[in-house]
Amino acid sequence: MLKFSKMHGLGNDFMVVDTINQSFFFSKKLIKKWSNRTRGIGFDQLLILEPSNCVQFDFFYRIFNSNGLEVEQCGNGARCIGLYCLLNNLFCKKKIILKTQKNFLFLKILQHNIIEVNMGIPCFSPKDVFYNSSKKKLYYNVKILNNIYTMSIVSLGNPHCVILVSDLKNFPVQTVGSMLSKHNDFLYGVNVGFMQIINSKIIHLRVYERNTGETESCGSGACAAVAIGIRNKLLNSRVKVYLPGGILTISWIGEGKCLYMQGSATHVYDGKLLY
Repeated sequence: MLKFSKMHGLGNDFMVVDTINQSFFFSKKLIKKWSNRTRGIGFDQLLILEPSNCVQFDFFYRIFNSNGLEVEQCGNGARCIGLYCLLNNLFCKKKIILKTQKNFLFLKILQHNIIEVNMGIPCFSPKDVFYNSSKKKLYYNVKILNNIYTMSIVSLGNPHCVILVSDLKNFPVQTVGSMLSKHNDFLYGVNVGFMQIINSKIIHLRVYERNTGETESCGSGACAAVAIGIRNKLLNSRVKVYLPGGILTISWIGEGKCLYMQGSATHVYDGKLLY
């Protein structure tokens, strides 16, 4: 019998399992089965919380997409992990350090369900995004269906590109996002953000996640869009990001500095699963 929690961060939904108090054996096939929204639990990602093996961090944090592939980062998931730890009394302090595949995340509980995540330092080099370019630039051009799009790239532990658009509602996010997310110039694929700037403190954003598709919200995608907007001198240092699922607040003071994300996490229900 496997205990789990269903949670979401602004509509980006998760199955959360900890291996601190139980054993858990899983496979790509099981993840695909459980993620099915008509025949399973239904979720965008499976989040696994594992015990730490050193004093540098509190927990391992692992993320698996609904197709069973493990990925490096999920900002919305990190906030849900913070709330999960709080609800299950897994720590006795208001700050948590998580170890991911690529880096560390530092969580702070601001209110009961409002979590701040230190997402680390954004990296803009093509090699950090595994993008086929020898030069670090503000903008790159990419051809999709005979159209040339201007994009910027950044890594927050996972690869992102962002395209600035003037009419987000009517932009072909599904078509362009699907093709760009698996473009040959990105060695491991890329998460694609489409950003409309309302003013220097507010943006609207839609994100097409690699191997998943468009989601209600993408925390690392929001961070990527704001980091790019600030680096390109289009945004202030504190920005509200309006996603289909809700609002995130992103703060960053510039290159070489850590970026911070604030937003809500929601517990939906707890369950037990025979498998």
